[in-house]
Amino acid sequence: MSGKNGQRIQQRWLSAVIWGATVVCALANDAAALEPIPDKLVVLTFDDSVKSHFTNARPILKDYEFGATFFITEGFTFKTNKRDYMTWEEIAQLHRDGFEIGNHTRDHKGVTAKSLDQVHEQLEAINARCKEHGIPRTVSFAYPGNAFDPAGFALLKKAGIKFARRGGAPEYPYDHGRGFAYEPGRDHPLLIPSAGDARPDWQLADLIRAVEQARDGKIAVLQFHGVPDNEHPWVHTPEANFRAFMKYLHLHKYKVIPLRDLAKYVDAEQTPKSYDTVIKERKAAIAAMP
Repeated sequence: MSGKNGQRIQQRWLSAVIWGATVVCALANDAAALEPIPDKLVVLTFDDSVKSHFTNARPILKDYEFGATFFITEGFTFKTNKRDYMTWEEIAQLHRDGFEIGNHTRDHKGVTAKSLDQVHEQLEAINARCKEHGIPRTVSFAYPGNAFDPAGFALLKKAGIKFARRGGAPEYPYDHGRGFAYEPGRDHPLLIPSAGDARPDWQLADLIRAVEQARDGKIAVLQFHGVPDNEHPWVHTPEANFRAFMKYLHLHKYKVIPLRDLAKYVDAEQTPKSYDTVIKERKAAIAAMP
């Protein structure tokens, strides 16, 4: 082998080694960028643009320095009823306060087989309104009515949605307000279950049942509507109860974050082979309980 050919081979080999090391380092840095999921990690979410999110929930959350995601829709009587629904200026103020503004579709349209052709337009309508008011494009989504079709995953992802929250169903009936904690790697990041969906008769024991699941790599996602909710009394939360719930989380040192901050702990690109395997396993476990 000539000296020049040997040098070329050596240079190519060295370049390959350096390139490989760079890739390995990049992958290692990506993995290192994800923080370990701590126990007592809670995601706090609010649906439907209700006025009391701004007037009642906001000051309580600010007192405790809790993060939260407010899922915005212009459905129901949003455009005409400013007694019960926020203005866009109030929504923008929530953003300026550091809270996340998420997407709940313009018309509170469920992501079902019948509405898949409308999902893109429904999402972009909220994104357009956010842009008008200096709010970043949404990266978190909540399924209106907690109804979902897995065919919608691709549509959400195309719209830039990283994480999407559902309710406690189908593991638990909707009207129970109960659910399972989110298990990254087992639950699809576009189908994150609610560990608790607050109801008018919720007591502290219901909150505790939900948030005590936040351990061993699991994350408790809480779903609230109005505090109070005059137009939807079946998902109403009395302000006094909400204050007690937040005080409990504070006293027991729960870390309370918005849905977007899951990106610190979870790689949204990592999805299970089947979205419903974990759901079936949970339902089987419930059925087997005495």
